Amino acid sequence: MTEGAEPPFERRQGERRQDERDRIRLFEQRIAAEQDERRRLALFLHDGAVQSLAGIALMLDAVDHAISEGRSDDARRVLASALEQQRATIQSLRDLSFNIEPVALRDQGFEPAVRELAERLGLDRAVRVDLDVAAAEALAERAQVTFYQLIRVALDQAASRSPTSVSIVVTVADDGGARLTVADDGRPERRLSGIGQFEERAKPLSGAVEVDRSDNGTTVSIVLPGYAARS
Repeated sequence: MTEGAEPPFERRQGERRQDERDRIRLFEQRIAAEQDERRRLALFLHDGAVQSLAGIALMLDAVDHAISEGRSDDARRVLASALEQQRATIQSLRDLSFNIEPVALRDQGFEPAVRELAERLGLDRAVRVDLDVAAAEALAERAQVTFYQLIRVALDQAASRSPTSVSIVVTVADDGGARLTVADDGRPERRLSGIGQFEERAKPLSGAVEVDRSDNGTTVSIVLPGYAARS
C-alpha cells in the first residue's frame, strides 16, 4: 500500500458513513419539503377554493331570494355569475390535482407524460419540442416526479418568451446522478425571479440549479445526486 494512502477498509467505512449522512440529509430535506407543501396546499385551498365555494353559496342564496320576490332577471344574472365562478373553481382544483399527482406519468411513463405536458401547455401547436428523456425511466419515482414538475415550470416560463423550439434532455451520470436540461430559443429574459421556482422543487432531492440566459435563449439545468436520483 502506498505510504500515506488510506487503507481499503477505512476508506469503505468512510464511504458508508458518507452514504448514511447523505441519506439522513435527504430524509430531513424531504420531511421539511413535505411540511412546506402541506402549508402551501392548506393556504391555497383556504384562500382559493374554500373562499370561492363560500362565495358561490352566498350567490345561490341571493338567487333563491330573488326568485321568491319574483325578480327573475336578477336571479338569472346572479346565477350566471355563480356558474362562472364554479367553473373557475373546478378548473383550479383540477390544476391542483394535476400538479400534485401527474396521472399521465404514473400510467404512461416519463416520455409520453412529458409530451402530453407540452401538448397541454399548447407548445406543440406553434413550437417544436425535442425530447431525449428515455434515461429518466431508470430513475426513482420521486426523481421522475421532480423532473416532471421542473419541466412543467420550465415550459411554462419558456412559453412566455415566445420560443420557436424547446429541447428537453435527461442524462444519467456514471455515479447514478441525473441531469435535466431544458433549453429554448425565446427572447432573452433578464429577471431572476423564476429561478426560485426551480430551486424550491429541486431542494427536497438536493438538486443543484443553473440558469443560463443569453441573446440566443435560456437554458435551465438541474442536477440530482446519485443517492437522490436512485432512492
